[in-house]
Amino acid sequence: MSAVAEVPLNPLPTPASPNWLQRLSALDRAQRMRLGAGVALLVAAAVAAVVMGRQPDYRVLFSNLGDKDGGAVVAQLSQMNVPYKYSEGGGAILIPAERVHDVRLRLATQGLPKGSVAGFELMESNKFGMTQFQERLNFQRGLEGELTRSIQALSSVQSARVHLALPNQNGFFREQQKPSASVLVSLHPGRILDRAQLAGIVHLVASSVPELAPSAVSVLDDTGKLLSQSPDSTAGAEINAQQLLYVQQLEQQYSRRIMDILEPVVGRDNVKAQVTAEVDFSQTESTSEQFRPNQTPDSSAVRSQQVLESRGSSTKTATGVPGAVANQPPAPSAAPINGANPAPNAGGQQGTEEQTNKRESTTNYEVDKTVKVVRGSTGAVKRLSAAVVVNYQSAEDKGKTVTKALTPEQIEQMTALVRETIGFNRERGDSVNLMNTPFQVTAVPTTDTPLWKQPEVVDLAKTFAWPVGAVLFAALVLMGLVRPALKGSAPAKATAAKPVAGGQLDALEAETPERPALAAPSRKDEVLPATPEQLRLEDARVLAKENPVAVANILKTWLNGDPA
Repeated sequence: MSAVAEVPLNPLPTPASPNWLQRLSALDRAQRMRLGAGVALLVAAAVAAVVMGRQPDYRVLFSNLGDKDGGAVVAQLSQMNVPYKYSEGGGAILIPAERVHDVRLRLATQGLPKGSVAGFELMESNKFGMTQFQERLNFQRGLEGELTRSIQALSSVQSARVHLALPNQNGFFREQQKPSASVLVSLHPGRILDRAQLAGIVHLVASSVPELAPSAVSVLDDTGKLLSQSPDSTAGAEINAQQLLYVQQLEQQYSRRIMDILEPVVGRDNVKAQVTAEVDFSQTESTSEQFRPNQTPDSSAVRSQQVLESRGSSTKTATGVPGAVANQPPAPSAAPINGANPAPNAGGQQGTEEQTNKRESTTNYEVDKTVKVVRGSTGAVKRLSAAVVVNYQSAEDKGKTVTKALTPEQIEQMTALVRETIGFNRERGDSVNLMNTPFQVTAVPTTDTPLWKQPEVVDLAKTFAWPVGAVLFAALVLMGLVRPALKGSAPAKATAAKPVAGGQLDALEAETPERPALAAPSRKDEVLPATPEQLRLEDARVLAKENPVAVANILKTWLNGDPA
């Protein structure tokens, strides 16, 4: 077999890549329009992303401002060169978050916002020559404004108005008219005022006005519903509500104590307890008096003592038979002065003088009496009833978990524990019932929140929505408009040495006559490519399939770098 002559061949020249200007010049009008639209959309998306990224975070400066205060605040913001905008509905003024506190302080130094209701600042603008009635009216308006501001400070109250009826006090009137007040509140949507807040508003107004009773304060909402009622009409209801709350707390306390004592024994979620308490809220009062026999005067207390003494003298007329003996003078007295009175002279007719002394003493002693007043306590427990349910015990039987009932001894021990826990008293009729039964466990299907509904995912999506959206939009524009336009703009890679490969093959065939000529590639079923470059590539592929030896020699010559 004759050797095949190796003909040095020059490598095919690589066509130079066209620059952007050449590609743009090769575009038709439609491609240029698509390319321009894509570039414009990309620039717009980039600008929007930059603007949204640099836009400051706006926070609420003031909300629920009146028209007058809102205009004054906006005017000051314009003078201070502070950007602002309104929230939806115009209910709030928004400014950049980093300037909220600074702007509030600067506006406060200027007295803004003044508020839709004037307070005691009305008293600062008293004019000369103002009458007493005008001064009293300004004071009343200022007091109403201050109360309105205080009520609006509550979180549930959106706006409020206070009306005071202050009578003219006159010292010449025997009966003075009492003041009264009315409060109209407008609540935020979804908010309510409980009884404690209503009582706070009523006492706030009543404590701010002299001689104003809480019963004379009326509170209404914006629908005209009376929120506050007089204490006389709600006294029973308030007491009943407090009683019910006390009973509920007492029953919950006893139930919790039973659970705390039995859960360590039978396990958590294996015991349920309920306690019913009968409470006596009646108020009783009894008074008793006890008397004891009088004691000796020495040990008794003297209540009062009265002593009465009287002294006197009287002359007794002589009585006797007239005669010589009776007419004789009396004999001289031989007895002492303080001695006993001499016996009357039976025969004398003259009288005698008598001395009288009288002493009366009255002593009153304290009576030994005991007064006992007994008041019954309010909220005393009259009777307790406890119901306890205990689950079956779990046990291992031949490698399986089974449940079994408690023994009578265990039930009796648990019943004794419950009795000691609640302070069982048989005399007042307390009862304890403990039952051992298996619990029915119902599997509650748990539905997991989808990932896209979780709060943290929603917040993350809101944060990165604009940047990611801008990137996706830019990618869509690039893939849909710019890339097809650039791909279609590639010019045909023409080369001057078009028959290089063909000439080399011809020289090879001329120098090797003993070797059969290479058959031309068949193109009967081939569709001609659109460009000459694609056509040459297809010819090379067909040649490599039909005569791989010749193609291998050509490649070997190229690799050796021999000159053609």
